Amino acid sequence: MTNLSFDDYFISKVIFVETLAMSKILVIGACGQIGIELVLELRKLYGSQTVLASDIKDICPKAIANGPYHSLDIMDNNRLESIVEDHDVKQVYLLAALLSATAESKPRFAWDLNMEGLFNVLELAKNNKINKIFWPSSIAVFGSNSPMNQTPQHTTMEPSTVYGISKLAGERWCEYYHNKYGVDVRSIRYPGLISYKSAPGGGTTDYAVDIFVKAVADEAYTCYLSEDTKLPMMYMSDAIRATIEIMEVPTSQIKIRSSYNLAGLSFNPKELATEIEKQRGDFKITYAPDFRQSIADSWPNSIDDKYAQTDWNWENRINLKTLVSEMLHGLSED
Repeated sequence: MTNLSFDDYFISKVIFVETLAMSKILVIGACGQIGIELVLELRKLYGSQTVLASDIKDICPKAIANGPYHSLDIMDNNRLESIVEDHDVKQVYLLAALLSATAESKPRFAWDLNMEGLFNVLELAKNNKINKIFWPSSIAVFGSNSPMNQTPQHTTMEPSTVYGISKLAGERWCEYYHNKYGVDVRSIRYPGLISYKSAPGGGTTDYAVDIFVKAVADEAYTCYLSEDTKLPMMYMSDAIRATIEIMEVPTSQIKIRSSYNLAGLSFNPKELATEIEKQRGDFKITYAPDFRQSIADSWPNSIDDKYAQTDWNWENRINLKTLVSEMLHGLSED
């Protein structure tokens, strides 16, 4: 995970865990697709009472009811600051956001939510009330003028969606707060994320979860993207591992303070459906592209993440065959 020797890494890990025993980690947006699995994994690592889950929902989901939960609107700065101070929170994972497809129907609200929440957390760090922030960006920061294949870390970025615009602006603000105020904020550009443990939240890549739900129910699936729409994707376990890894490495290894490209695997709906049929048997899929097609067309086909590999030793582990097997098994068990 790091360039430290095993002994040095073990010692640093022990020190880190002992420090967290006195302070807390806060996950904002904990009820979402990423949030639930991130909370569960963090609690495995650091203890259920060390990791505070929060979301705008009043009631905590059963999946994360094994530890503290706080109802929180991220735009309520006073409530946020009160939770941070009352519980001695030193790390924040800020996941609350309105995603690509949903944001297009509520552009002003999406901008306010996505940006105001980030500013509230950055200001807490600027004022030394928290020590470290994770904030996710997205492949949505790229646009039709970006290179489509192996999109590089540094390139033309002209997003055409509200979500992409807010994420690109957020990247610049993260970099600014680090350069100007020394805020330790870390970020990765998530590709489309796939999981059976929690429902997707209104993103353009949600088809790659919906398709499995239909397959397990022995139903046909109508895809809202064309069969040859190739997009960068990642199984959730890899995404969670990347999120925790980038937060754990020493500050000196984080060279990019906007957001790191992160690659998993790239496939299109036809390739995914073919692999599902190989593993499960007869599966019917049809295609009826809607407004999400134009969003997907503006995004990369594949991502170059060499900086994440070099700086903090990122490595994707799950391939398409394993992803399909895990999804089919997981949904069949539910």
